[in-house]
Amino acid sequence: MVMATTTAKARKFRGEIFIAEDRCKECGFCIEFCPPKVLEFSVKFNRHGYHPPILVNEDGCTGCDLCGLYCPDFAIYGIRVPTTTTTAGRPSEDQGAARDTQEELSTAQEADRN
Repeated sequence: MVMATTTAKARKFRGEIFIAEDRCKECGFCIEFCPPKVLEFSVKFNRHGYHPPILVNEDGCTGCDLCGLYCPDFAIYGIRVPTTTTTAGRPSEDQGAARDTQEELSTAQEADRN
């Protein structure tokens, strides 16, 4: 009998989650429909008295964005970020785009507070 061995496939990307905590109304859709089950409710409250989700396992996130697709309040979304970097150790172009997206989300959160 021949035994087949499998090797772990190296992922070419990792997932990154962005959460607008004050938009969350604790419906739980993001947590329920997350395929790798890396989200759970936070113990802290947002300004409306709800528990927003938190990412509990960064390495497990695939960036599939199902959390964002199911969120009725557009309070969360996920993106895929390549795991490669340039030779100088600087982030690749796609990682810079993810950072820009985080800045846009922060700006939107500031606008919501005002």
